[in-house]
Amino acid sequence: MKIVDRDIEKALISLSKQFPVVTITGPRQSGKTTLVKKVFPHKRYLTLEDPDVRSLAQSDPRGFLAQNKSGLVLDEIQRVPQLLSYIQGIVDETKETGQFILTGSQQFNLMKGVSQSLAGRTALLKLLPFTQQETSQFEPMTGDALLRKGFFPRVWSEKVDVHATYSAYFETYIQRDLRELIRVKDLAMFQKFVRLCAGRMGQVWVASHLSNDLGVTVSTIQEWLSILQASYIVYLLEPYYENIGKRLIKSPKLYFYDTGLACYLLGLERDDQLARDPVRGYLVENFAVIELLKHRYNLGQDPNLFFFRDQQHHEIDIVIKEGRELTTLEIKAGQTFQTEMVKHLQYLKTLLPDAVVDQYLLYTGDREFEYKGIKVRDVFRSPSFTGKLV
Repeated sequence: MKIVDRDIEKALISLSKQFPVVTITGPRQSGKTTLVKKVFPHKRYLTLEDPDVRSLAQSDPRGFLAQNKSGLVLDEIQRVPQLLSYIQGIVDETKETGQFILTGSQQFNLMKGVSQSLAGRTALLKLLPFTQQETSQFEPMTGDALLRKGFFPRVWSEKVDVHATYSAYFETYIQRDLRELIRVKDLAMFQKFVRLCAGRMGQVWVASHLSNDLGVTVSTIQEWLSILQASYIVYLLEPYYENIGKRLIKSPKLYFYDTGLACYLLGLERDDQLARDPVRGYLVENFAVIELLKHRYNLGQDPNLFFFRDQQHHEIDIVIKEGRELTTLEIKAGQTFQTEMVKHLQYLKTLLPDAVVDQYLLYTGDREFEYKGIKVRDVFRSPSFTGKLV
């Protein structure tokens, strides 16, 4: 299995020199274990997925940690959350930086324990699957093939069937993480819910629509959505409506953390199917949103990503807010530039001339140029836009 250099490594090393604990969250199989072993090869590594290790940590947490006061990498810490209180006592006593490196794949349970026990003592990082730039360490792929393959390390580092891999990932998630997070009486209904979410990728989230489709309450839909968020299946992009008097959409848009999983859920098994499917535009948009999210997370930054839409149907796919400055991006799946593609970018620039400092049109064409101050870039050549924005 090829060990890939991850963009997050620099931030991880830096934070480990500033905080006694660094906590890394992210979806299962995003490469957290490989990352911590690579960056901290001399620290003892233990995973709480191991029943024997977990049993010892649960039965004698003081004794378990006393053997490793000099430093420890603990994988899947959410399996024994009571350890966090004991770790707090150790780091408060020793006051050493980089003492514990923790990982976890369930955002809700882990962050609840961290906020209660390690507030002010731990730095937080989120590791998502590969960025496109990280996949450049492998054989290059066309845009549609890239969308369908997705970015989980295993589909790149091992010769596996992509569709079968995502099928196994989803089934394992249903049988494992879901049962730990909540008791769902009808697993088949929940699976249908997740697939319906994939069909609404890139669209404004309206819980009542899925409630009507599935015949369950709105509160159940919202609860199920929170589960998908907590386990890093879906990401909600919030709307930008600060300092604008016009009536704006205030509901978030839904995206999937990985396009490969989304393609599996949509039943897209071949590249030619994806190329013809009406959902392709949403997949390209999803790709760009999550690429920007990954790059900001890899730098240890908050997302600060939004979208803009008003009641007059002016819409911009991504707004990046840095202080009082805004960078706006429109994403199109077409290969041919048309001036119509940038009209909403121009509208927001007129509306907020002082705030909007940089504008991009991301499309699937290979020509890169500027049009009336708007940078036109190939969405599938990551460094051409993310490297400059973050």
